[in-house]
Amino acid sequence: MAQHTTHDPNAPAMSMAARSAFILIPLSALLLVLWTALSVPLPASIQTSWVPALGVNLDFHIDGLSLLMLFMITGVGTAVFVYAGGYLEGHPQQNRLYILLTLFMIAMIGCVTADNLIVLFLFWEMTSLVSFLLVGFNHEDASSRKSAQQALVVTGSGGLALLAGAILLGQVMDTYSIQAIIAQLPQTERTAALTTALLLILLGAFTKSAQFPFHFWLPNAMSAPTPVSAYLHSATMVKLGVYLVARLDPGFGDWPLWQSLLQIVGSITAAWGMLLALRERDLKRILAWSTVATLGTLVMLVGMDGRGATVAVGALLLAHALYKAPLFFVAGNVDHGTGTRLIDRLGNLRHAMPWTAAAAMLA
Repeated sequence: MAQHTTHDPNAPAMSMAARSAFILIPLSALLLVLWTALSVPLPASIQTSWVPALGVNLDFHIDGLSLLMLFMITGVGTAVFVYAGGYLEGHPQQNRLYILLTLFMIAMIGCVTADNLIVLFLFWEMTSLVSFLLVGFNHEDASSRKSAQQALVVTGSGGLALLAGAILLGQVMDTYSIQAIIAQLPQTERTAALTTALLLILLGAFTKSAQFPFHFWLPNAMSAPTPVSAYLHSATMVKLGVYLVARLDPGFGDWPLWQSLLQIVGSITAAWGMLLALRERDLKRILAWSTVATLGTLVMLVGMDGRGATVAVGALLLAHALYKAPLFFVAGNVDHGTGTRLIDRLGNLRHAMPWTAAAAMLA
């Protein structure tokens, strides 16, 4: 059944000025990304010493892959912030949602620009913690609390595996710089330690991107408000695992183990996600399972050789962000207008909700 966000009619509504101020945050970030794309020669790097004794520095790197992710994070983020203003209008905790969405966006930006494995892990875990609060936004509801705890356990455990793999990889390569590791890996002997690091990093990526057998947490996160679902599923946290394997693919890409695991796990996830989407009756869960299928396809494509596969990954990443967020907005409008998300109870909505129907067709 649909999970509705409770509203307190006696609670003071968030002012238009406050909502506008929050919306300016992702919009400003989007404009900054656009300026970077047009004015800054890529790749670009920023290096700042932090804990030099441990080899942990605040290093950030922007290239084509990072820029694509930044456009999706800030572009979809702007749309989500605008949509949340109307979707949760009058909700007493609307400001809390905006604060959490802002922290979530910052964590995502940090993840896709970090050039140090330990710094990447810190932002990675920040996304897990903030997503726990977002999925459990309606914390009065038992199912929301359960879904939030499940998401935190799965992604948090995967984060610990990623940390272990990052430390091991950094020790073997004598650096935590991602760009340096990628450059050195093809000439490095394939030892048992490197293989272990590879497996641990893939485990972290698979849990984050809901790959089989860790796929179950993502559809269960549908208890979150629709703006959260749109941001979580279209351009942000669930794409982090795909981003990580794509980032490390130039270094590990010629390893048969790397290719086999990505192709096998990705293809199983894609097929299973499509099958489970067909049996669902809830609009948001259908969209969630279709996201699982898309994530599996992306992981499988990363594991393939050739320029065609690389172009396909970038195109599918962008296309998925462009259509999935609007479809979640459509599902939210249908839920608000009809009181249900069950497709068996819905029909002929194009007459009652023509603009929503048009948005669905365009998406």
